[in-house]
Amino acid sequence: MDTPLSPQLNIIIPAYRMQTQTFINALDGISEEDALKRVEETTNHMVWMAGNLVNMRYGLAGALGIDQKDPYDKLFFQGKALDTSFTYPTLTELKANFHTISPMVYNALLTLTDERLKTAIPMGMNISFFPETLLSLIGMCIGRADYLSGQLGLMRRILGYPGMKYDVDEAIKY
Repeated sequence: MDTPLSPQLNIIIPAYRMQTQTFINALDGISEEDALKRVEETTNHMVWMAGNLVNMRYGLAGALGIDQKDPYDKLFFQGKALDTSFTYPTLTELKANFHTISPMVYNALLTLTDERLKTAIPMGMNISFFPETLLSLIGMCIGRADYLSGQLGLMRRILGYPGMKYDVDEAIKY
């Protein structure tokens, strides 16, 4: 495992890498057609879930000072609600974007100092026990990715696919 500069990220780094694996595994074998299906037209589809997760990594990239913009930001920014009048990207496009931004974010996480993690990041949450710092934002992103991965895993089963595997590709270092 890569060692982050800040020991505060010793939990975040393996979680981030595992979420990369989970994202890949959750979408493994899903057809583009099935990825747009919704449960009784009341849920998000897998493309929206995957796009939101990718968008979150782009958002984290921005907070880390990485100058990359999600090409589908207008569809997914801050968990924007699914809009059936929009044309969403394909899973193939989202996966490509995921693999573009994810290593950049990973490498930036490794270089963060304790001082930088204390940087104020206004999120407008106004929760007394939640300091609005870069470290908290990173933690929120980790939590959100887990939530979306769980939804993707559930949708796999609903759509008749086998349950998600927890295989790890050791060649993927982010």
